[in-house]
Amino acid sequence: MAHIARLNSNNIVIQVLSAPDNIDEVAISTATGQKWKQTSYNTYGNKHLLGGTPFRKNFAAIGYKYNGTRDAFISPKPFDSWTLNANTCLWECPIEKPSGKFACEWDEENQQWINCITIPTE
Repeated sequence: MAHIARLNSNNIVIQVLSAPDNIDEVAISTATGQKWKQTSYNTYGNKHLLGGTPFRKNFAAIGYKYNGTRDAFISPKPFDSWTLNANTCLWECPIEKPSGKFACEWDEENQQWINCITIPTE
C-alpha cells in the first residue's frame, strides 16, 4: 500500500491518503486539478525503517511542507533556534538532548532542555 499527500498552493500538506501501490501522482494531479505527491510511511530522517530505499526524506503529515528542491517533506520548524539538517530534513536543536533521558521539553528562551524524565534502569 502506498500513501499520497495533497498539497495546497504553498506546498503545505493538507491531506494524506492510502493509495494503491501503483499510484501515479502526475496522473492524479492532472485528473483532479490538485497537487499530489507520493510519500513513504516507512521513511523518516532519510532512512527507510525496513531497510529499503528512503523516499522524500520523511513521511508526509498535515502541516508539513513539500520542498521540491530537496524532494522532501519537512515538518514545521519547532523553534527559531533550530536548524534544518540538509541530509535528513529534520530540525535539530542547538544543544543535544541529555543522554539517558526519556523525554524533555525545549526552553527556547533559555536555550536549554528542561523537565527531563530519566529512563528507569533495572
